[in-house]
Amino acid sequence: MKKVVALVAAVLASGFVFAQTSITDPNPEMIGQDSAMSALREVSVDKFEREGSWNVHISPDNGVITSRLFEGNPSMKEALEEDEGKEDEDTQVLGVRVDFFRRGVNSFTIMSGRPLPIEGTVKTISLWVCGRNQDHDMYVLVQDYFGSNFELYLGNLGFSGWKKLTCVVPPSPDGEHGIVQSSAYFGDKPGLKILGFRIDCNPMKARGSYYMYLDDLRAVTDLYDIQNRDEDDMADNW
Repeated sequence: MKKVVALVAAVLASGFVFAQTSITDPNPEMIGQDSAMSALREVSVDKFEREGSWNVHISPDNGVITSRLFEGNPSMKEALEEDEGKEDEDTQVLGVRVDFFRRGVNSFTIMSGRPLPIEGTVKTISLWVCGRNQDHDMYVLVQDYFGSNFELYLGNLGFSGWKKLTCVVPPSPDGEHGIVQSSAYFGDKPGLKILGFRIDCNPMKARGSYYMYLDDLRAVTDLYDIQNRDEDDMADNW
């Protein structure tokens, strides 16, 4: 977990330095502010342990889809610090089976029964996937602060066994366009919601039966504003 947070911090820091040197001369008042005013933390969003909490769908013209929980775990997965010693509470994965009627351009979705909120400013989203070496493309579907829906590319499923897929959540350039995670005008609780996933199938590989498995949905989020809020400060939620 510490390696992931350190890597994200390094990427963000390098991007900040590049922006400063390529656009304008460094501002002495801003140097170090990005790293000093951040509290990156990797958090668990869902461990796929509750039966019926995820729904799957495919067009009835393209095939039949079903899902269920299975006993299992990616052996390379590292537990979060707060989950150490609780391995007996994380023993299942979500399995999805699609039976295609014919080859063609189609897709299917894996949607959470309710939006999954993440506090803070989300930097990355990760998920362990067993893709069965098929060249389908996977996207994570998110909803921002204003309720606008977006899709982020997680990766191609052309690999065997378990693999951790990770995507970066691009910051809004002006707080009004793109994925907006906070606003000083509409409250004081930044965040993002994960709605589910979409898999766009390779037309040549979408035939027969396809199996995939999901586990351990996580996010790296910046909790600086939440952790450093004064205890006597009122909440702007009335």
